[in-house]
Amino acid sequence: MSAVREFQVTFDAHDPDRLARFWAEALGYRLEPPPAPFASWDQALEAWGVPPAARNSKSAIVPPEGVTGPRVFFQQVPEAKTAKNRVHLDLRAAQGLEGEAALEALEAECTRLVGLGAVRVRRSEPGAEPGSDGYLVMTDPEGNEFCLD
Repeated sequence: MSAVREFQVTFDAHDPDRLARFWAEALGYRLEPPPAPFASWDQALEAWGVPPAARNSKSAIVPPEGVTGPRVFFQQVPEAKTAKNRVHLDLRAAQGLEGEAALEALEAECTRLVGLGAVRVRRSEPGAEPGSDGYLVMTDPEGNEFCLD
């Protein structure tokens, strides 16, 4: 039997800081704190000699204290996103809810995320696909697809 491995989810991004802040809000995560003894990432990057122009090349978010979940890492890349994601996140925004209550929860979360910079793409109605209770397809501020279900 194989050992369970810790993993992180990595996003390519043009603006890692902006995308990290969006996903921290979307997931209820927090920006990864700087390592000791630094009080801020600016202090750490300055001490390590990272030039100001390179200081937004990476960012990460982590679950809140006491919660288990993967680290999410954002790395700057020069190329733009050009095709549909082969892997995407599904945000479980209506767990334990059914019918109209589930759809109302999805719509409320969609509204919140649009306020943070997401874009609503489409809604799939319950029963439109076998076994589906309905979901919303959205994109983050850089066009990465994700679903609310």
